[in-house]
Amino acid sequence: MNVLPKKLSAIASALLLGAALTGVSTMSHAQSADPTAPISMVTQWDKTFAQSSKVEHRKVSFKNRYGITLVADLYLPKHRGNSKLAALAVSGPFGAVKEQSSGLYAQTLAERGFITLAFDPSYTGESGGQPRDVASPDINTEDFSAAVDFLGLQPEVDRNRIGLLGICGWGGMALNAAAMDTRVAAVATSVMYDMSRAMGHGVGAGKDRYSTADRRAVLKYLNEQRWKDAQSGSIAHSNHDIYVDGNGQVTAAARTLPEVLPENPHPVLKEFFDYYRLPRGFHPRSVNSASAWTTTMPLSFMNMPLLSYAGEINIPTLIVTGEKAHSRYFAEDAFKAVGSKHKELVIVPGANHVDLYDNDAGKIPFDKFTQFFQTNLQ
Repeated sequence: MNVLPKKLSAIASALLLGAALTGVSTMSHAQSADPTAPISMVTQWDKTFAQSSKVEHRKVSFKNRYGITLVADLYLPKHRGNSKLAALAVSGPFGAVKEQSSGLYAQTLAERGFITLAFDPSYTGESGGQPRDVASPDINTEDFSAAVDFLGLQPEVDRNRIGLLGICGWGGMALNAAAMDTRVAAVATSVMYDMSRAMGHGVGAGKDRYSTADRRAVLKYLNEQRWKDAQSGSIAHSNHDIYVDGNGQVTAAARTLPEVLPENPHPVLKEFFDYYRLPRGFHPRSVNSASAWTTTMPLSFMNMPLLSYAGEINIPTLIVTGEKAHSRYFAEDAFKAVGSKHKELVIVPGANHVDLYDNDAGKIPFDKFTQFFQTNLQ
């Protein structure tokens, strides 16, 4: 399975390398009579990480500006006293759920004194929205602001001390929200992806990969799929990559994620497989672990650049990435684009992209995140 052909497609580059590896093409969630309602609110602990005895955990829900109900885990430090605390809204990676990486970040930072909220974005996990398994640069940016709404109404939270933390593709969403939402006091990202750039221009070895002709060919393919969806009355889910050949022709090739890795797998494939498909990080509600995005999902990202107003971000900004992360150039370029005079880029020595999803390798710089938010959410 060659996961790095010469010309990656929007779906191959953004979903395969952007942490949306999956081999299931059908919807895994039941349709709801109310398309905005939550899919579920599981109360028992079903995370991919152990529950902390230092933190109080509550399952909560709230609506975004589009009326979609988001489901989240609220983490509060025990023995927090009566003072209002700083709070963090956390989400990501792209195609993951709050029971995976974002929940680990949220619980760990709650142990360190913050009130944290790890939420499932619209259309994924337990959150509402139909059809399932859709992402949107607008709606998912709004999800972060809706999380700020919720946090600011909690009696334990100081609404003037709210920050955002986005992981992988939700790093770009967090920066986009920070550029727009003046209530956010500080923003941080971890191994961030700019999903508009990834889907619209292709993920390469430290640079974009698409020519204009490649991009137009992919757009044509996706819009042809719109005809098929309209005619069938259902939304197709993708179980293939789109490849653009040297003549600008688009073809679809099966890419069912194998139950076992092939011999000599590409390192990026192995990173994602080892997290999403093995007990280390597998979760049945995760798009990346057990479902698939809608085939036409990349369209809005290809036409709506997420970081257009990064230069207007004027709050403290921390961008963390791995020295060996294939996504490193997204972080470095975003750091350059951010307008804040109080910004910092941290490169974690020896870390690849997925090393910063969980702390199996001990590489997540939680001390740095803690220091950053303590300093800037005073």
